[in-house]
Amino acid sequence: MMVNLKINDLPVSVEAGSTILEAASKLDIRIPTLCHFKMDCFQVEHRSGSCRVCVVEVKGRPNLAPACSTPVTEGMEVQTNSLRAINARRTILDLLLSDHPKDCLICPKNLNCSLQALAQEMGLHQLLYKGEQSTYNKDLSSKAIARDLDKCIMCRRCETACNVVQTVGVLSGIGRGFNAVVGTAGLKPLAETNCVFCGQCVQACPVGALSEIDYKYDVWRALNDSSKTVVVQTAPAVRVAIGECFDMQPGSISTGKMITALRMLGFDKVFDTDFAADLTIMEETTELIERVRKNENLPILTSCCPGWVKFLEHQFPDLLYMPSSAKSPQQMFGAIAKSYYAQKIGVKPEDLIVVSVMPCLSKKYEASREEFSNNGVPDVDIVISTRELADMIREAGIQFEDLEDGVYDSPLGESTGAAVIFGASGGVLEAALRTAADWISGEDLQEIDFTAVRGLQGIKEATVKVGGIELKAAICSGLGNVRKLLEKIQRGEANYHAIEVMACPGGCLNGGGQPYHHGDSSILKKRLDALYRDDAGMPIRKSHKNPSIIKLYDEFLGEPGSHFAHKLLHTSYVNRRDQ
Repeated sequence: MMVNLKINDLPVSVEAGSTILEAASKLDIRIPTLCHFKMDCFQVEHRSGSCRVCVVEVKGRPNLAPACSTPVTEGMEVQTNSLRAINARRTILDLLLSDHPKDCLICPKNLNCSLQALAQEMGLHQLLYKGEQSTYNKDLSSKAIARDLDKCIMCRRCETACNVVQTVGVLSGIGRGFNAVVGTAGLKPLAETNCVFCGQCVQACPVGALSEIDYKYDVWRALNDSSKTVVVQTAPAVRVAIGECFDMQPGSISTGKMITALRMLGFDKVFDTDFAADLTIMEETTELIERVRKNENLPILTSCCPGWVKFLEHQFPDLLYMPSSAKSPQQMFGAIAKSYYAQKIGVKPEDLIVVSVMPCLSKKYEASREEFSNNGVPDVDIVISTRELADMIREAGIQFEDLEDGVYDSPLGESTGAAVIFGASGGVLEAALRTAADWISGEDLQEIDFTAVRGLQGIKEATVKVGGIELKAAICSGLGNVRKLLEKIQRGEANYHAIEVMACPGGCLNGGGQPYHHGDSSILKKRLDALYRDDAGMPIRKSHKNPSIIKLYDEFLGEPGSHFAHKLLHTSYVNRRDQ
């Protein structure tokens, strides 16, 4: 059913249930928003109308209406640019700014702040209202996410990300009136909650109330310590997003420029997390085939995503036998770098600094887990986000877009197309299927594109014939979708051999440490397409065909699933329900 109305005297027809904001967009009429957040590809929309920045005038109504949450009605007449509406928006913005810190120049979201952009758009150059300001202690407890509640504007977008999209349930509105903020129960530090540090709240926050904990200066210090050898690994999703920080088109594959930039920053070696992704497939696929053949502990759940692993530990500890015991690629890389590689170059593990560039904020937390260290030496020393690397490149005065393409160093820089698609939801499972198909059939199969597992949908299902065995698989991204699937398994309503899980909707390409997309899902689609484009152009597209991986097993690990491989590359999980 269609509804007819007029906006700024222009007729428009929209489906019943649409909002004024949606109707205006059909006419290319822009209404400013702050609390509103929409991502079409994940069917997620936050439209509480709490900030009131989008108020418009509706004929016949005494009060202004928030456009993002007011449904259209037949014959409605709306004015978005009346003097009354514009003045109301200015007053609302003035009031928000009156209780907001004025440290924009040093705020982590400077130039990525919606409040800052609105103030500029509306021409606010002085504050009309001055008075008391809220003051809270900053929370840096988690090693991953920084909370500065002085900057909270109560838009509640983070609450939607945490409770609706991810169903983690850590954030909610607290207090009333002037003292109202979005925080944890009792304003506990994040480290003392069930937070999984996925960072989707950071992506959703329009201001600097939520950001990553910054480790750039730790990296600078390491690079300037002549007693240390400093190597860096870069995750697959970083290469298809970092270009956005330098005004390159979304979906640009910037691998070569990124490698050159990292060398210019001073890293001794530039390696690829994709090498460790191939290694992960060797271990995880071995485990998958063994479980399927024994029909034990099924379904196997992927374990690459630390946010998802922590979610499982808190929310579903009765299922801790299901995930693969394989460490994530980040941690496998660190373990191999500080054993196999350190021996090769004659450096003590404690003198080798491993820096990770990740799309994910939970990777910062993961690197700090006690089990990911050996004799007190962490596998990975420092984790920075895609955004932090971009900051370092700018700080060094490097003109990223003009750089020549570099290549990764050997041996921990050689990888396959199977590894690069780890950055997309469905990529880990497809990579595993490529190897499983060859191993089970005993042949070098040429049909390796398992397209049924691809895409940005939250839950995908596929039955794939692999070497005469029919594998029933599911792919989940976004922890809310994971919860639905695991609850079905608990009720006996679903039966799979393997499930790939990514905490962030769409996978790592939408990680909490990626360039801000501000809800534009077309950007995520372009990043996704770039990963598969990169895969298609690789000379080797199966993990078990990686020559450096083959050499690693021959020289050091023995064979996939060996006792030594388990000791170095596998882990166990913790029941955190009562913690």
